[in-house]
Amino acid sequence: MPETLRNKFQSLFAELTSASKAAAKIDETCIYQPANLGTRKYMDYLLKDNFLEGSGLGNIENFKKFYDLIVNEGKTGVIMMEHFSNTDLPSILYLLEHSGYDWAADMAKRVVAIAGMKLNEASAGVRAFTESFTRVVIYPTRSLDALKGKVSDEEYEEEEKRARKINFAAMRAMDACKKRGEIILVFPSGTRYRPGKPETKRGLREIDSYLRLFDIMLPVSINGHILHINPEAADDMLADFIVPSVVRMTASEVVECKAFRNSVLEKLPADYEDPKQATVDAVMELMENQHDLVEKEMSK
Repeated sequence: MPETLRNKFQSLFAELTSASKAAAKIDETCIYQPANLGTRKYMDYLLKDNFLEGSGLGNIENFKKFYDLIVNEGKTGVIMMEHFSNTDLPSILYLLEHSGYDWAADMAKRVVAIAGMKLNEASAGVRAFTESFTRVVIYPTRSLDALKGKVSDEEYEEEEKRARKINFAAMRAMDACKKRGEIILVFPSGTRYRPGKPETKRGLREIDSYLRLFDIMLPVSINGHILHINPEAADDMLADFIVPSVVRMTASEVVECKAFRNSVLEKLPADYEDPKQATVDAVMELMENQHDLVEKEMSK
């Protein structure tokens, strides 16, 4: 049986958590969280040790075009990425940094991921790994919905207020990121894909707002990952299995957000029930088509 993340780093957890600086409880005052390079080295070690030969970036010219449009032309940009593993974000940054191109290393430094607050609040170990990367923390709608029927009406109302404060602050933080030329990265599914649960691979309708907020989008597909969900402990990141793998992260062509969104909406009937979901479904289709194409190439 593969080794778990917990077992792999058991002897280092005291050192890892002692380097942790991130807030254990999220509120509107601690939404933008810069990377903690003191914990980053442990994640880099995990990746370096488990990427097999053949791992790398696909269609690197599309990454370069996206970067140039942001840095040289002042466009605002968002990376939309598939989500299979808790190493998806670390992997793309590591591969950019180690691609041999100065522009790619700079691009990695500019990436700010949208992350659910659970990653801060779950445990000290998960928090230490998570804070290795710059993030804007949000209160996901899915997390709030999960509380319905499990807490009192008064408690739910308080959580709604908390969610509004956090997400309003997150919007302001994201706007500041755009003005600084940083690149927002978001997982449209909002969660890792779990085999046998297709609903975990469907994009969240609120992702439509990113298509309205940004000039350009870079869809990125993922083939291969080194952390596999432990089916007996799917919600425990530290129970994930470490599986050395070839990891390919492939960029589709750069997409103009407004034109893309309009093209989807124009094809819908006037009485279509959920236009926002339709635009997000189209984003997911772009990534899935790219994923399937790369999968065929890798299997040859």
